This record gives sequence, structure tokens and C-alpha cells, in this order.
Amino acid sequence: MPRITPHSAFETLPLVDISGLFSSLESERINAASALGDAASQAGFLYVTGHGIDPQIIHRLKQRAADYFAQSNEQKMQDYIGLSSNHSGYVPEGEEQFVEGTIDHKEAFDVGFDYAPALGRRPMLGPNRWPVLPGFKDDIKAYYDAVFNLSLTLFRGFALALGLPENAISQRVNNPPSQLRLIHYPFSPNAPVDRPGIGAHTDYECFTILLPTAPGLEVLNGAGQWIDVPLVDGAFVINIGDMMEVLSNGRYVATAHRVRKVAQERYAFPMFCACDYDTLIEPIAQLLDLQTPSRYGPHVCGDHLYAQTLQTFRYLKQRLAAGELSLPDGAKGLSSFGRAAMAGEV
Repeated sequence: MPRITPHSAFETLPLVDISGLFSSLESERINAASALGDAASQAGFLYVTGHGIDPQIIHRLKQRAADYFAQSNEQKMQDYIGLSSNHSGYVPEGEEQFVEGTIDHKEAFDVGFDYAPALGRRPMLGPNRWPVLPGFKDDIKAYYDAVFNLSLTLFRGFALALGLPENAISQRVNNPPSQLRLIHYPFSPNAPVDRPGIGAHTDYECFTILLPTAPGLEVLNGAGQWIDVPLVDGAFVINIGDMMEVLSNGRYVATAHRVRKVAQERYAFPMFCACDYDTLIEPIAQLLDLQTPSRYGPHVCGDHLYAQTLQTFRYLKQRLAAGELSLPDGAKGLSSFGRAAMAGEV
């Protein structure tokens, strides 16, 4: 039985026009931010329109992804993520597991911040492993850059909604381990009915900007019910992650979600938006007082992401077991951050 959450018993996701966040007028930015914050508090999941991203950039992203995943397994495995230095590249089906003993029915290609300098690299921050497919790097990076810029606008919006200076969070977002995933869910009519595309989970980072191409996503509402998330033309789906829950001291709560067995071939493009690797993730000081003390312990952003990744991906689990890699100090187990950790549920 799904656990009850602090969210409302929503049956549809709220829709927010964020065009006001781009206004030169502070009053219009505050109004848009207020709507954004209300939706984040009530559901932790929402649609956003008015984001300003060129539809042609989105079209080229979808085309490059379809071309890439149509290649042979042999060709795709030349870009295997285990060959990269910054956890980028091709992720075959069965490579990652959120729940021990289950396999998510999907394949993916992971793209990071593409951090080129030698100084300042971290386990998940470095140069991407790009395939040789013509046009792939240019078109995927164009989408990454556009959505990354959108993330900075959303970071400013969430800060305003919390009554903070606009740059209270975005100033910590310069070279982050923010990851874009190109995910392909093949349609398999013979797959078991209860075989998920992705099992239930919350996202590790601050928030996710998702572009799906077909239905399949379900989110958990405050009554413990799974709610369908249909497509809305021209909209992105935004969801709060564990780190924003902590930064906001629980004003925004990460929402569990899953992808059910798909009824058709499906692609999804989530951008997981994080702070810089060495950022200490803890409740923002201005949100705390004697009546509202801190509800969460501190964690280093990149170390937490790296620890979760080490415990999820097969190639990293093998290196961990062989002693070639080690978990960061204070590493938490899977699904043990944010509300689950605070409630002692894991």
C-alpha cells in the first residue's frame, strides 16, 4: 500500500504559466513564482508552459534520440557508460536497478554538464562520451543548454516563492552534475503486465524537467493514489526532488512516481537539475527559526548523487565490490534522503 504523503489529494497536475519569471518587472516575477511555489507545495509535480524553448530544438532532440536507439546493440555498446570518465554514454536494459531483483524495461543515453577543464573534475563531472552519430552532439547539447538555462530560471522562481533573494539557490549552480537522460521504452506486447518501465522512486536532485513523448508516467498523490500524467502540448513536467525538499526544509516535498508498462513505444527526456558538486545540501538558513528548526541533516550534493549512482548501476556496483571504488563518507542507501530519511522509513 503506498504511503500517505503531505501533498493534496490531487487528481490532475497543476499547470503554471512561468512566462512571468522572464519579466523585467519584479512584481510579475513574484506572481509567477508564487504560482510555481503553490503547485510545488500542493503536488510536488506540475506542468509548466511559457518556458520559451524553441520547438525546433525539441524536434531535433526527439529525432536524434530515435536515430540513436534504432542502431544495433553492438553499435550502441561502443558508447557504453562504463567506458566513460564522467558517467555518460549508453545504458543498456538491465544496467540499473532501483529495487533489488527487478529490471526496468528501458535503455538510455546519459549526458552530463560536459565539463572540459582538467581542474575541478569530480566522479560525475567531466567531459561527455559522445557517439559518432552525425549531428548527435550538436543537437543534444543544444537541448541540454536550453533546458539548463530554463533550470536557472526555475531555481530563481523557487527561491522567490520561498521569500528568498532570487539568486539564493542559483548562485550554487555553475558547473553542476546535472544530467540529461534520453530514455527509450520499447513496446513489448509479451512483457508481464506488472513489469514497470521504471519502478516507484523519488528523484535525488533539486527538481526534474521532463519532456515525455507518450503517456505512462504515474505520480503518487496525498491520498496514496497513483495518478496518470497525460501529455500537455507544449508543456514540460516538473517534479520536486529530494534535495529541494531539504533546501526548503520540507516546504516542498519530493513526490514518488513510476512508469507503468507502456502501451506504445515511448521516449522520455528528463533533465535532473542539481547544485554544484561541493554544495552542502541542508535547509537554507533564512527559512529557519525557533518555531521552524531544521528537519534534515546536511549532505554534500555531488557525494550524495555519486553514492546513489554507485549503488544503482551494474558497472559501478562491480567496481565497488572489487574494491576499485568506495562510497563517499557518510553515504546513504538508496531512497534514504529527504522525507524518507526524516520519517525513519528506511
